[in-house]
Amino acid sequence: QFTYVQLWNIIGSGIFISPKGVLEHSGSVGLALIVWVLGGCIAALGSLCYAELGVTIPKSGGDYSYVTEIFGGLVGFLLLWSAVLIMYPTTLAVIALTFSNYVLQPVFPDCVPPYMATRLLSTVCLLFLTWVNCSSVRLATRIQDVFTVGKLAALGLIIVVGLVQICKGNYEGLTPHVAFEFSRTPSVGQIALAFLQASFAFSGWNFLNYVTEEVVEPRRNLPRAIYISIPLVTFVYTLTNIAYFSAMSPEELLSSNAVAVTFGEKLLGMFSVIMPISVALSTFGGINGYLFTSSRLCFSGAREGHLPSLLAMIHFKNCTPIPALLCCCTATIVILCIGETHNLINYVSFINYLSYGVTIAGLLYYRWKKPKLYRPIKVNLLVPVTYLMFWAMLLGFSLYSEPVVCGVGLVIMLTGVPVYFLGVHWNGPCFLTESATYVAQRLCFVVFPQFDPIEISPIEEWPDKSSNILSGKS
Repeated sequence: QFTYVQLWNIIGSGIFISPKGVLEHSGSVGLALIVWVLGGCIAALGSLCYAELGVTIPKSGGDYSYVTEIFGGLVGFLLLWSAVLIMYPTTLAVIALTFSNYVLQPVFPDCVPPYMATRLLSTVCLLFLTWVNCSSVRLATRIQDVFTVGKLAALGLIIVVGLVQICKGNYEGLTPHVAFEFSRTPSVGQIALAFLQASFAFSGWNFLNYVTEEVVEPRRNLPRAIYISIPLVTFVYTLTNIAYFSAMSPEELLSSNAVAVTFGEKLLGMFSVIMPISVALSTFGGINGYLFTSSRLCFSGAREGHLPSLLAMIHFKNCTPIPALLCCCTATIVILCIGETHNLINYVSFINYLSYGVTIAGLLYYRWKKPKLYRPIKVNLLVPVTYLMFWAMLLGFSLYSEPVVCGVGLVIMLTGVPVYFLGVHWNGPCFLTESATYVAQRLCFVVFPQFDPIEISPIEEWPDKSSNILSGKS
């Protein structure tokens, strides 16, 4: 069950967006495929580190909970600040733009869909799903279940048709001497940006850490979910890209505004309409899922006193976090108006990697700080060290290649420092006045939840006598 959840939180709209960016920055088909495979390997290393953190600090909330526990309130707040202002709104904006591009591409077959048309359709979709999530949790989860079919249909169709093409002998572009023909020699910085593009498609590998308290037997199920889901996702993504390259030349893929639509038009004939419909269904469900989870992160941050208390309130009847949902929706609409899809992916992937690295560095610091803490899972030291070495090189070269795109995200994250000291540390959470909170409560019909969830007891230091199921030690 948890492997299934992990799979469908990783496989999303990213595979319909990122192939163009990966190929553009890598410069050749062969190197692009290598980037996809290595991207899966890096996600696996990160997942193993998060598995240790998930059972050592058994709190839901993922990076935010771990970093707050290890480094204290300021670093935890900065991760929350960047997630609320950058990660989730930007990811939502990218998925919403992909939805509108795939819906509008058949209407504008010979040109890129108009800027205003894509933004308006994205905004309408976002507002509708925000309304759904505000109205009913059950309806939101049903939409998620139903629209998962689009994701399955699109990927399955692409892979099957691509394999048929290869069986017919249409694989010239995949032969080594053609695949490694570089349109230009990529710099190390460009390869780093290719990894950022691929990492967007793998985002979601740490989803189970956001619901650790709900995972049954996490010591057994977290590693199992990782061992099955990450290799399977990497295999599916690599096959999907091979299918793309069996039907399209690199030039055709780079010139396409909707890769899967172009693929369908070339190979499916009169049935090509299936492709934009399937991808649109998939992205529609993706927007719904990210709205659901991002609003819960705002909700959790508010309960910890790191965000306005209003965001911890729920509708008195529907029990939905309306203020948190409206906050996420508003931030996403702002980003929709100022960003372009592939720049937004670099922007959000840089901040994602930054938060992953800080969290995994926290794992090493926590081992040094509390060596006797009971760790049901303890990965080999080479796993976090290898991840952090790759992390440092990737972020350094990415910042060098795209100083504006990556630097803006870093600056926005650091603006959280004065906000933390002014609004949280010195005066308590004083983001909104009592009168403003009261007015918002009246408008949204929200109240604080009547009952708090069961609190996790403080983490105690026990002798580390666990059998190490990941490093093979006993």
